[in-house]
Amino acid sequence: MKFDQSGVDALMEITARPELVFVRGEGSWLEDHNGKRYLDLVQGWAVTCLGHCPPALVEAITEQAKVLINPSPAFYNQPSMDLAKRITGASCFDRVFFANSGAEANEGAIKLARKWGRVKRSGAYKIITFEHGFHGRTLATMSASGKPGWDTLYAPQVDGFPKARLNDLDSVKALIDDQTVAVMLEPVQGEAGVLPASTEFMQALRELTRQQGLLLIVDEVQTGMGRTGKMFAYQHSGITPDIMTLAKGIGGGVPLAALCAREEVCVFQHGDQGGTYNGNPLMTAAGIAVFDTINAPGFMDSVNERAQQLSTGLLALSAKWGMKGERGLGMLRALMMDRADGAAIVEVARKRSPQGMLLNAPRADVLRFMPALNISADEIDLALAWLDEIIAQVRA
Repeated sequence: MKFDQSGVDALMEITARPELVFVRGEGSWLEDHNGKRYLDLVQGWAVTCLGHCPPALVEAITEQAKVLINPSPAFYNQPSMDLAKRITGASCFDRVFFANSGAEANEGAIKLARKWGRVKRSGAYKIITFEHGFHGRTLATMSASGKPGWDTLYAPQVDGFPKARLNDLDSVKALIDDQTVAVMLEPVQGEAGVLPASTEFMQALRELTRQQGLLLIVDEVQTGMGRTGKMFAYQHSGITPDIMTLAKGIGGGVPLAALCAREEVCVFQHGDQGGTYNGNPLMTAAGIAVFDTINAPGFMDSVNERAQQLSTGLLALSAKWGMKGERGLGMLRALMMDRADGAAIVEVARKRSPQGMLLNAPRADVLRFMPALNISADEIDLALAWLDEIIAQVRA
């Protein structure tokens, strides 16, 4: 198949893309327009959590598309109610609002917290977020994010998001005032290079917010749906947040997200929140297929076994090449390198022949791994062997 430059020219330029077109995917593998196959350890940034085109997801979408796609969110539909029951049953939350992206779910969390502040805290609106955090690409979620440079990209920012430092409780305390309504964080900062919040910090933060009468919001867009070895990352620290957002893995590859909250926080009135496609049966049927697969007996045991295998392998590579170790939770892991050659490793991995490998470097000296939760042991061994080979080539 010829690469279609005219098609490229018709797309808005928003990122540097290599001259390849993916045409087919199955499990942990993608195939491009030339028939070359790639072992995918990115999976759409933890989106295709069951790999590419998993049969259960394909079947759920196909069967739902035959009967009802979108009756509008002004009416109930069965798949959305069924998925909401599954999420509330597996978590500490009572209510779910479905959306289409992580940014939209986080935007909803910000709106819900501000509405709660108006109703419960005399109009308090500030939400403490964290340096290097990432919450999305709307104006409000970019303002909430702590990504360097984003404070000026679309200035002026949305007001009300003072930044604390992850795992530093004193930095949070210093920002609390009578206008503070919530604290919002990722249990693992993914875009920052896979930086986990410690169990001690999560527990202390929950206690602090409880004492101060503030909401605790966990952004689990990347960490939710089994990615960290538990269904939700907040469960590692045994806390009860007030609000949680989900996206990426919840749909297994389709646009689906969720805003989850405890009953006492649900202060939206009719008309406060909505969305044309939100909670449509086609996407929520896909969500049910993903949820049921992840919660099938033995699935999470396998996820944790593969996570341990990946962690051990990355540590071995780190020791061999004089790197700085690895970190992460479950199947969200990072190799901390001793030099800034992450981009070169990503490029050489993609260009590898006859088969390539897809990697991600969120920082120049960090490689991030987000494989399918059901990647096989043999595929992890293959990935580690190829990575060793690629590092040798880059550093020759």
